[in-house]
Amino acid sequence: MTFEGRPNRDAEVVLVGRSNVGKSTLMRELTGHDFTTGKKPGVTRKPNHFDWAPQSFMFTDLPGFGFMSGVEEDHREAIKTDVVRYVEDNADSILAGILVVDGKAVIDIIDRHTEAGDIPHDVEMFGFLQDVDVKPIVAVNKMDKVDDRDERLNALCERLGLYPPWQQWDDTIAPITAKKGSIEPLNEALRDCFRAANRDDLLQFVT
Repeated sequence: MTFEGRPNRDAEVVLVGRSNVGKSTLMRELTGHDFTTGKKPGVTRKPNHFDWAPQSFMFTDLPGFGFMSGVEEDHREAIKTDVVRYVEDNADSILAGILVVDGKAVIDIIDRHTEAGDIPHDVEMFGFLQDVDVKPIVAVNKMDKVDDRDERLNALCERLGLYPPWQQWDDTIAPITAKKGSIEPLNEALRDCFRAANRDDLLQFVT
């Protein structure tokens, strides 16, 4: 079963990422709109769309994937499959895929999966967005909890196949703290993306 009921919009920005990385908080910052999310990770089971009536544009928060306590593995896989299928089906209208990661935990999580011989979800999703020609922007969240900022962001670049230093990827790597409303690097990356797509009409959504 894939996600149903997608509003008919010709431009979209999707948020993807593991459970508990702060996607819903970021969605609230981007839209100024509160979304009811479950207290338990993995509770958001269907996309949250937020669209604006006059413009044919929306932000979509896709369900979190990866490990979720109390959620069966086959169900987790099904969610990930649905997320991937949604992006594939709508790639033509998706201007950017925001991969939200936890700045403090992401390197450890990636390395743990790599050592176990798995492809880490975040790396896989980043590559997948590139494969379907959706501009990936990595929103590195919870940066207020990170001490070795540059070192951590450089390490993330390396794992995503981007050549450090991270500063030269400011259209792709956006260090933010959504909970404190500190998302300007992400807005800047989205502005670049909208301009590149000749969609200056959408700049109003990322001011």
